[in-house]
Amino acid sequence: MKLLLDQNLSRKLINRLADIFPDSSHVQFHALAEVNDGTIWEFAKNHDFCIVTQDADSPELSQLKGSPPKVIWLRCGNMPTNRIEIILRSSVEIIRQFMNNASLDCLELY
Repeated sequence: MKLLLDQNLSRKLINRLADIFPDSSHVQFHALAEVNDGTIWEFAKNHDFCIVTQDADSPELSQLKGSPPKVIWLRCGNMPTNRIEIILRSSVEIIRQFMNNASLDCLELY
């Protein structure tokens, strides 16, 4: 499960979650920090990433286009990085099931 963290999430999460989400990355590592959501969408699709975001834009694209890529929408509001890490860690089994279910395009986590 490769996650691509959106600009609104800390790059620190990549190292903190490497044990459960290896090969994940951040948009900044691919010069995607200042591009539109459609460009990030295509990058994620072409490189087999699941987009993780707090914005509504990627989930809206998911509704329009379906997957790939899949989208994890963090609906927890603005929180410290350690809290985001806890949410993702505690949801790892749900995320695995989501990633393996071809009929699901977007997962909302609170």
